[in-house]
Amino acid sequence: MQIYGVDYFDTFSLVARLTSFRVLMALVAHFGWELEAFDFNAAYLNGELDEGEEIYMQEPPGYESLGEFIKLLLKALYRLKQATVKWYRVLRQTLIDLGFRVSSMDPGMFYTCIGGHLLVLAVHVDDCGITGDLPKLIALYKRKLNDHHALTELGPMNWLLGIKVTHDRNVQTILLSQTAFIESILACFSLTDAKVHDTPMIPAVTYSKDDSPKNQVDAARMCKVPYREAISSLMYAAIATCPDITFAVSILSQFLDNPGEAHWEGVKWIFRYLSGTKDRTLTYREERHDLLGYTDADGASQPHHRAILGYAFLIDGGAVS
Repeated sequence: MQIYGVDYFDTFSLVARLTSFRVLMALVAHFGWELEAFDFNAAYLNGELDEGEEIYMQEPPGYESLGEFIKLLLKALYRLKQATVKWYRVLRQTLIDLGFRVSSMDPGMFYTCIGGHLLVLAVHVDDCGITGDLPKLIALYKRKLNDHHALTELGPMNWLLGIKVTHDRNVQTILLSQTAFIESILACFSLTDAKVHDTPMIPAVTYSKDDSPKNQVDAARMCKVPYREAISSLMYAAIATCPDITFAVSILSQFLDNPGEAHWEGVKWIFRYLSGTKDRTLTYREERHDLLGYTDADGASQPHHRAILGYAFLIDGGAVS
């Protein structure tokens, strides 16, 4: 029953950007660093409420007391609106006290240099990845963090946010893939056995508002189509490990308010393309070079005639942005 502006304000959650995460993966592969994962136990319970922040709650089931009372909270709890920002402030201060600096470009990335050795920490709320050029330093700072906030060590990083991380130390490569996620969304939209396509977009097609429903019958039929849900699923694949579908998804996402049959066919085409490419990976250290960037613009390929800018930045053969 919390009300914004009365008993909560900020709701910020600490999430490292996927671009930062991919850059970190490229660096790990390039220099042959170790990559460890851990998460904090009951992270939100570490948050402290500010002075004057009055929040009350009913007694939880099983809490024995005489009569019925409400309780004044002193610390953050799960389901509390501001619990995530309270946890971030606590973790941020802990890391600063341990000598870490916050990245000026991404508040979810922390780093420190000790005796010429680099240590980098990527945080997603309470899940963390840590790497650096000295394994002893990684182990030392995990112990220091555990002294402040109890954590569970997960060993070498294998998964993050539904992204499978395959780290081959022998050949110094890291592979990022979303095979399981793609299979789950194909099943969700009943396209597991659909015909596979070789391109993410129907060749030479142009989508416009003219493809939207023209009458109430068509509009009512399209209301039953899970267009928004499908675009949302495809967006996560595009921003995580499948940059090759980004343009197609961005075009079709322009018609979320009133999609037509042609737009829905375009969405299903992307799914069929993913069905044939679900095992592909973003691979770092397949090639050896510094940061490479490619960019291009086209101002006349769509009906709105607005400039469309595309870019890709790669490190050691794998796209990072």
